[in-house]
Amino acid sequence: MENFDINNLVRENVKTMKPYSSARDEFKDFDVAQMIFLDANENPYQNGVNRYPDPQQSSVKAVLAKQRNLKVNQVLLGNGSDEVLDLLFRAFCEPKTDNVITLPPTYGMYGVLANINSVENREVLLSTDFQPEIESILEAVDANTKMIFLCSPNNPTGNSFADESVVTLLQNFKGLVVVDEAYIDFSKKPSWLVELDEYPNLVITQTLSKAYGLAGIRLGICYASAAIIAVLNKIKPPYNVNELTQRRALERLADKEKIKLEIDSIVKQRDDLLKVLDEVNFVSKIYPTEANFVLIKVDDATKRYNELIAKGIVIRNRTTQPLCENTLRLTIGTVEENKKLMEALLAIGQP
Repeated sequence: MENFDINNLVRENVKTMKPYSSARDEFKDFDVAQMIFLDANENPYQNGVNRYPDPQQSSVKAVLAKQRNLKVNQVLLGNGSDEVLDLLFRAFCEPKTDNVITLPPTYGMYGVLANINSVENREVLLSTDFQPEIESILEAVDANTKMIFLCSPNNPTGNSFADESVVTLLQNFKGLVVVDEAYIDFSKKPSWLVELDEYPNLVITQTLSKAYGLAGIRLGICYASAAIIAVLNKIKPPYNVNELTQRRALERLADKEKIKLEIDSIVKQRDDLLKVLDEVNFVSKIYPTEANFVLIKVDDATKRYNELIAKGIVIRNRTTQPLCENTLRLTIGTVEENKKLMEALLAIGQP
C-alpha cells in the first residue's frame, strides 16, 4: 500500500509515552561478563536464573531472523501469541472508539482480546467454503477500523485463505492486516513472510506451540516492519519472555532436522486419518485441511464426542461455532494415538 504511515494508526498516548527502561537495557552495549551488576536488586548467588532475562531476547531473535531471512528489528517475541495479539490491540486500538474485524469461525481469542480492550469486534462470517467474503469485509470497514484478523490456515476449519483475497485486503485496507500463521508449518503454501517488505501494513504472527512442540514454554512471535515492531517494543513488559523459555527455544530452533521429521510424521498421520474418515459411516463431510487437525461434519457431534470420551479420547466439539453445526475437530497425535483414534471412530460407527 502506497503512502502508508503507521503513525496514523498508533494511539495518541502510545505516541507520547516514554517506555520503561530496564536495568539490562541501559548496559546492553557493555561487556557484561566483566561487570558487577548491583543495579536491579537481584539475588547475587548464581543458580542459572537469579538474574533478569534479556529483555529483548536478542539471541532467539537473531536465530529466527536468520532462519526467516529477515532483520532482527522485524521480530517481536511475546509470552505466547496471545500476548503478541494483545499488544497489537493496546498499541493501535483506542478503547470505546476503534474497531477490528474478525472472520468467524476462527480463533476465539481475537474476540476475547477485543472485549478485554473495550474494542468493537465486527464479525464478518466466512463463506460456506470457509473463505473470506472480501466485499462484505470492506463494507464493514470505517474510519475507526484498525485491524483485520486472518487466521490462515484457519482454526477450527483447517484451510488456508486464497492468496488473492489476502492481497486485496492488503491493497485496499488502510489499517493492519494481521495474518495468524500458527499452523503454517503443516501447509504446502509459503508463509506470507516472503511478502513482508512488499506490504507495510502486513503483520504476521507465528508460534512455537504447534509444529515446534513447545506449547508449554509460551513463546509467540510477531513479524512486521521495523516501524510496527518499534511501537510494540515501546509498550511490551520489559521481561515478558523468561530465561528458561529463551534457552529452551534456542535448543529447539537448533534441532531443525528433528522438527522436520516430526512435521512430516504429523502430515503423514493426517493423510492416514483422512483415508479412514472416508470409511466412517457417521461422517458426512471432511473439510480440506492444511493444519495439524481435521474438521469433520457428523450426524450428531455431541453424541459422537461423548462416545469418544468414553473410549478415553478427547477431541473438540465445535458445533457451537458459526457455520460449524455438528462438527468435530480432531488433532493429529502420535502414530499410536492416531491408530487408537481411527479404531475408535470405526468401532462407534458400526451399526
